[in-house]
Amino acid sequence: MKFINVVGTSASGKTTFARQLAKKLGLIHIEMDDLFWLDNWQETPDDEFFSKLQNRMDQASSGWILDGNYSRTQDLKLRYIDTIIWLDYSFSFNLYRSIKRAITRAVTQKKLWPNSNNRESFKSSFLSKDSIILWMISHHAKNRKKYLAMMENPEYQHIRFIQLTSPREAAEFLNKMNGSPKYY
Repeated sequence: MKFINVVGTSASGKTTFARQLAKKLGLIHIEMDDLFWLDNWQETPDDEFFSKLQNRMDQASSGWILDGNYSRTQDLKLRYIDTIIWLDYSFSFNLYRSIKRAITRAVTQKKLWPNSNNRESFKSSFLSKDSIILWMISHHAKNRKKYLAMMENPEYQHIRFIQLTSPREAAEFLNKMNGSPKYY
């Protein structure tokens, strides 16, 4: 495990998990949301996004952990990825975490990523057609279907898939790593 992508539905804890795993393994953590989102919730155009991602991966040639799904980057990521860690939590758990996270972020108004000024509000979290909660609701089943299909697809058999189905299982995985990516 040297080039890892942590995936899962919104609010599954991808960033926190990836950051902790990168620290344990001594790898570089690359947060894809930070590369993608510009100020005022503007999206980075694909060609620029791909370039930013490629640059960050190249800078971490000894190993990295990406967090994020971003299907549009799949062709680029799959050139390198040797492991996909899927935080495959239940719909009800993800819904709860999405709501809790949206409320916390709207109240604290904490800046979400270092490279943009984006913050969440109650309006954007609960009343917008672009709500992260609605995104989670509409994409949970799609993500499950996509990653289950990838796991079974012979085209991706060179990739190690690690499916963690609860936060407890994820914590146990992290505890077992202890600086050794060869454990799993």
